[in-house]
Amino acid sequence: AFGQWKPLAELGYPEAQNNLGWLYEHGKGTRRDLDAAFKWYQLAARQGNAVAQTNLGSMYEHGKGVSRSYEAALRYYNRAAKQGDAAAQNSLGSMYQNGKGVERDNKVAIEWYRLAAAQGNSHAQFNLGTRYHKGLGIRQDNKTAIKWFELAARKGHAGALYNLGWMYENEAGVLRDLEKAIEYYQSAASKGESRAQTNLGARYRQGNGVPQDYKLALKWFLAAARQGDAEAQFSLGKMYQSGRGVTRDFETAVKWFRLAAEQGYAAAQNLLGAMYSRGLGVAQNHGLAVDWYRAAAEQGDATAQYNLGAKYANGEGVSRDYVLAHMWWNLAASRGNYNAPYSREQVENELTPEDVQTARRLAVECEARRFQDC
Repeated sequence: AFGQWKPLAELGYPEAQNNLGWLYEHGKGTRRDLDAAFKWYQLAARQGNAVAQTNLGSMYEHGKGVSRSYEAALRYYNRAAKQGDAAAQNSLGSMYQNGKGVERDNKVAIEWYRLAAAQGNSHAQFNLGTRYHKGLGIRQDNKTAIKWFELAARKGHAGALYNLGWMYENEAGVLRDLEKAIEYYQSAASKGESRAQTNLGARYRQGNGVPQDYKLALKWFLAAARQGDAEAQFSLGKMYQSGRGVTRDFETAVKWFRLAAEQGYAAAQNLLGAMYSRGLGVAQNHGLAVDWYRAAAEQGDATAQYNLGAKYANGEGVSRDYVLAHMWWNLAASRGNYNAPYSREQVENELTPEDVQTARRLAVECEARRFQDC
């Protein structure tokens, strides 16, 4: 293809110039060269080629090979959209939806999405379905949302396939059909949709709607985890920690817990803290255990709040402080941790009535600060 388009581009044919730019941008048939891609897109765009104008808009929007400029992106998208380019119309919708270079305006976004969707653009159909599903800039309407998601799904849009699965499984007002939901999840997962892959992994692990199959659970969790899905990374950590479906391997469990924890996944932060506390898969380090427990506790994770209280009660990784232990157990109890009331009652034997009142006051203040700086 590169050898076919380059001589035609050099002769000034705009379609060839755009196609050559695309080959340079994506490194197809030649080395990736964003400067060359920009040059050829620009030559084609100057001749009015709408696809090249859209491609230039995308480069400016994402700062790909050029300095990011929403103003320039809007200029090129508008030129292409006025020629009826559906991709440009969808991109303009996204710019208005997200307030990139313009005031955020869901109604204007919908107008652009509708124009592109009418031309069969699957991304616009998905975006329009999302507007109807969430009631953003338009009256919430699940029936119309499903209509647009189904149109996008027929073109293989992974996000639309996933959303249809979720709606048929969970959405109020939609006839629940778990068999259909799983079919949509499987289609989405096969196209690389990480949320669908994680969903299927959990189903195969638990035998929920499908026969229990740890091998398939591992397959789908790995596929999603390699894309950075924190829930899948956490689930893999749990499998290796428990040895359920795989050979127990604490070091591998720690690896996956850490990847999820570093993305802020509270349950993974708590379990990573537990691994450091017990020295499983890592050298025992109570200080790091406290750090990870605190990270999860500050997100409201009741188990982590309980574990952090235990660290204060035992003086592990922190100075022993029964008042703070009581405070964290108070918070954990209020969030449903069943061990916390008993531990709180026991630690009161080490406290004066005034200390107990202080701990309760600190708990109220901590919750008011959403568990920050407690």
